[in-house]
Amino acid sequence: MTQLPPPSSNRPFEGAPQTERVPIGTPYSAVRIGDLYTRRVTITEAHVSEGARLIGDFNPLHVDESFARASRFGGRILHGVITSALMGAELGMVYAGTALGYLEHNARFLAPVRIGDDLTITWTVVALEPKPRHGGGIVACEGVALNQHGVSVCATVGKMLVGERPSTPAA
Repeated sequence: MTQLPPPSSNRPFEGAPQTERVPIGTPYSAVRIGDLYTRRVTITEAHVSEGARLIGDFNPLHVDESFARASRFGGRILHGVITSALMGAELGMVYAGTALGYLEHNARFLAPVRIGDDLTITWTVVALEPKPRHGGGIVACEGVALNQHGVSVCATVGKMLVGERPSTPAA
């Protein structure tokens, strides 16, 4: 099992690709309406094949190139749920250690995502709802993923319950 370092650590956590950033644990009090969070990801064969294995969806649009090439998409496409998960990962990393729960995630798929696509995922904080009883509040965000051609492939709304200090594991 991979363990994360304390949020104050500047070391990458074990097993994390060296290009990924260390969890920062942004507290609720530091969040402002209009804050932007951006992540870039290049879709690989592994996203599609491992995604199929992980979720158990072996639809030929995802796993069979000759079938997919003859479809309206003209080739294999990434599962929508994997696109959605890649988007949600950005919020998970921004609030790593301070997130008390990811309350809501609603995605609308607008265009196919293909192997080789370079996605730019951007989240914008659109509302804050203090929850003093929980030691923080709800951060509401709207997200969009654009491919390398500037085409919006997914639009997302998410709500995260965020605390004031990093959560610590129970003893």
